Amino acid sequence: MRMILAVAAVLYSASAFAQADKPPMVGDKPLVQVKPKGTKEAAAKPAAAPKGKPQSIAARLQACLELDDGTKDRLNCYDAIIPPTPKPKPAKAKGYADCKFFKEEDERLACFNGFAESIPKLPKT
Repeated sequence: MRMILAVAAVLYSASAFAQADKPPMVGDKPLVQVKPKGTKEAAAKPAAAPKGKPQSIAARLQACLELDDGTKDRLNCYDAIIPPTPKPKPAKAKGYADCKFFKEEDERLACFNGFAESIPKLPKT
């Protein structure tokens, strides 16, 4: 009988904590600290970044392809994923990461477009 009462007391207190408006406290601090959704980190993410699971760079580059081609918006999308660091005479790009070295915006956009379009598209899950 004591065992049943002990189990009932534990279950009752656990359900009471789960339904409380405030999180359980340890002293004057919450037991679990959660950042609010409207923080600065969330606002600083690029537009191509999805909500939920983090995506690979390849998936984010492909998401930029949904914007109109040849526009500043698409270049801004790419630049948000891989920030540009122009060089005076960059070598030929061997991968999408090398596109950031092009100084001219048109060259950088064409470079990113070429690599983003060549990435195999994975089915969305």
